[in-house]
Amino acid sequence: MKKHTMKIIDTHQHLWDLDLFSYSWCKRIPSFNRSFRMPDYLKAVEGLELEQSVHVEADVDEPYLLAETRYLLQLADEDNPLQGVVAGGRPEHTDFEDYLRQIAGPPKLKGIRRVMHTQPDDLGTSPTLLQNVRLLARYGLSFDICVLARQLPVAIHLVKSCPQVAFILDHCGVPQVKEQALDPWLGRMFEISRFPNVVCKISGLVAYADPGHWTAEDLRPYIDPVIECFGWDRVMFGSDWPVCTLSASLKQWVEVLTEVTRNADEMSRRKLFSENARRVYRLK
Repeated sequence: MKKHTMKIIDTHQHLWDLDLFSYSWCKRIPSFNRSFRMPDYLKAVEGLELEQSVHVEADVDEPYLLAETRYLLQLADEDNPLQGVVAGGRPEHTDFEDYLRQIAGPPKLKGIRRVMHTQPDDLGTSPTLLQNVRLLARYGLSFDICVLARQLPVAIHLVKSCPQVAFILDHCGVPQVKEQALDPWLGRMFEISRFPNVVCKISGLVAYADPGHWTAEDLRPYIDPVIECFGWDRVMFGSDWPVCTLSASLKQWVEVLTEVTRNADEMSRRKLFSENARRVYRLK
């Protein structure tokens, strides 16, 4: 497999420190029920030309939302690759704007994410949530959408309802890679890609593959169509570390994406691996 030498901006890395905050979901996955801190991430990217990274909230337990956001913004001001923070939030709550006011201001705060794939499908269509997500445009923040493939209609409704907001669809809309299912995921990806305010992260796919048995060719049917429907200007690389380690190391995932896109011209690959991230997350 071709060695990766391209400069990278990782738009989707996670950290969690169980000594500081509580992440109940980690208790259900033994390999994640420990802390993943910045030195661990730096070890995982050794040998890659990582320029910058964006931290995406890791579904911290609700009482710790504000503290986690403040901690990560502080971490982003230290000497490490972290240049952007996508904070956790609960836009379905009526006091969401109070929370926004408490965290707004630092230039490294780039957006908000609310994990939806663990929640009832109607969360994403609640009037309160839609109203609060619309507020993000006023604060200059984007919204990361994290849904399962079957919830893509919810994501489409959200995007349609908030035309002024910049949306980032995480993990290619979470297709069922292990089951090799393409429908109805593919049609829905084409539908959501028609909205110009949506960019798609090519991330997370290895975590949904069959651990120990997947190949680059198993992932290709999910990577190629996403690039085809969003175009090279609206796709971004994300490692989804450490979640990717369910099936691959961060480096293996980079190598696979390099392999799958090797026939593209250098400018297109530069857009995928770094240039688009700089624009979309407004990085220096």
